Amino acid sequence: MQTRFSDDNINFQLGGLSFYISSLAIEKFERKIPNHVHSNNSYEIHYIAHGKGTMIINGDKYCVGPESLFVTGPGVEHAHIPDIDDPMWEYCIYLRVLRNSKTFTPTEKEVADLFLDNNFWFGKDSQNIINILQEIFFQYNDKPFGYEIMIETLLKQFLLKLVNNYRIKDKSPEPAKKCCSMCNTYLAIEESFLYEYNTLTLEQLSERLGLGPRQTERLLKEHYGKTFTQKKTEARMSAAQLFLADSNNSISTIAEKTGYSSIEHFSSAFKRHFGVSPTKYKR
Repeated sequence: MQTRFSDDNINFQLGGLSFYISSLAIEKFERKIPNHVHSNNSYEIHYIAHGKGTMIINGDKYCVGPESLFVTGPGVEHAHIPDIDDPMWEYCIYLRVLRNSKTFTPTEKEVADLFLDNNFWFGKDSQNIINILQEIFFQYNDKPFGYEIMIETLLKQFLLKLVNNYRIKDKSPEPAKKCCSMCNTYLAIEESFLYEYNTLTLEQLSERLGLGPRQTERLLKEHYGKTFTQKKTEARMSAAQLFLADSNNSISTIAEKTGYSSIEHFSSAFKRHFGVSPTKYKR
């Protein structure tokens, strides 16, 4: 579930830097977002309004919840793992930063330098940033007279509050040494089905979770509403959809990639799941 606005016309200048807003988004994370990295001069600023989950940032795990604030700049690898029972709602601002030749004050330079010095920052907001975010999205959604000027002013305020968070908290964020046990359990489950959908067995997953097969089945039923077999089928069918979108993949190749012993077995499973044969779906 996502609301996204994209408009490169929204920009502002501060401390010898030009900030160009590529997109503004509010998103409810109900699925894992795999590792990804931003290009040079590109930054994402994330604020968690509700819910909880886990971020994996440069290989370290961070538990996130309401008022979590973090910045992922160029070269910072990160992935989102939502809590299945309480998915996180995130405000996200994606922007590009370029240097300009405009004059600036010492304070503006300090703000700009603080921003550039922190291509990764993680902490809890202490500046009540949510009020500015809500107003930005209101202006963008309703577009009242002069909304572009208002948004530029609000974004400048947002940046000032962001770097004030940097000044208050130690710049070197500490990863969560022990994320809640359920966060780790969800992560193991999600990654197992995401990457091993074609070979994963109940016994392998149970061993990974430190549980017995019956306990694992109960956990899956309680938190996902599905049995192991149903979860595995769901994962295989999701992969099959992606493979079918590529015209270079034959049905036999897809059957093999998704772990089925024959085209007939795969086709039968696909039709039961989607109500249409893979051949018709591909067409």
